[in-house]
Amino acid sequence: MVRLPAALPLILGTVWLVQGAIIWDGRAPLDYTPLQLDVSADPYLTVVKGSKAASLYTHLVGKDVTATPIWLERLHPDHPWPAYAKEQTLRVFIGNSSVFKPGSGQPQTGFRRTELIAQRNGSAAALKPIISSGRKAFHFSMLMETIKPLDLIHEYQVVFIEPSDGSHVFGVQLGPLPAKDAGYIKILDHSLNVIYKTPFRDAAWHNFAVIVDWDKSTLQVFFSPNERSLKPVTPVKPNPTVPKGEAGHGDFHFGVLKLPLVDPRDPPEVRDDVVHYGIQEGTVEGLMYSGVFIEDLEDGLSLGNTKTLAV
Repeated sequence: MVRLPAALPLILGTVWLVQGAIIWDGRAPLDYTPLQLDVSADPYLTVVKGSKAASLYTHLVGKDVTATPIWLERLHPDHPWPAYAKEQTLRVFIGNSSVFKPGSGQPQTGFRRTELIAQRNGSAAALKPIISSGRKAFHFSMLMETIKPLDLIHEYQVVFIEPSDGSHVFGVQLGPLPAKDAGYIKILDHSLNVIYKTPFRDAAWHNFAVIVDWDKSTLQVFFSPNERSLKPVTPVKPNPTVPKGEAGHGDFHFGVLKLPLVDPRDPPEVRDDVVHYGIQEGTVEGLMYSGVFIEDLEDGLSLGNTKTLAV
């Protein structure tokens, strides 16, 4: 079991600290159960996985791994600990059985993937137009899995908004080696340009908010480590290639999607079909999440630690 270092002790209790208007909350309550994962109970649609039960690919770790501290109420305002929480960290795994079979089409044998998709009242489709209009902030925090880490010789796509054409309004990427920034968390725009990157460090929560302005087709990234409040790390960046209107609306995914390596044994004409071809070693790998929610920005952006910024 992965635990944070002594500087980040286990939290106790039950309070959220977000000042903005949450339109979808993906922070797993302490009473959320593996059975709820298995039946895709709100707030998660859990169908993007292998053939086994969802709770075998996504683990609810209770208080064994401390969730990101930025949304917790501190007992002493000047010190991050102790603090209260009612969120449990999600540990998302892939393995050799993590082959997703869409409702129509062939199994995605080139990928290994486990993802949670935002839904409300049992419907991701009904939530999609709500999160894909106006100005929304997509919050998420990531922690490295050290017992079963990612193999960064591969590319991983771990957070994204996916319209029906399979593109990503924005995406979060790790890997692949031998790129110098393979060990960085990279935020990509719709055209796959890197608009921000930061080293992915062990035993540290990496907190993000990505603001999507659906009307103006722009992005802006906020970031902080551990208990520090979010700060802007990019200006507002154009994101003009996202399709306008309903065609650009997308589902919000977070988890682990591992792309294959090219298999020289495959015929040259199929090597670009990474969905169905390529090399996967079958190793068990994971990534941890907390602090996942979507916020409307009419009342400002929540930065953590009771702070709000008008944006």
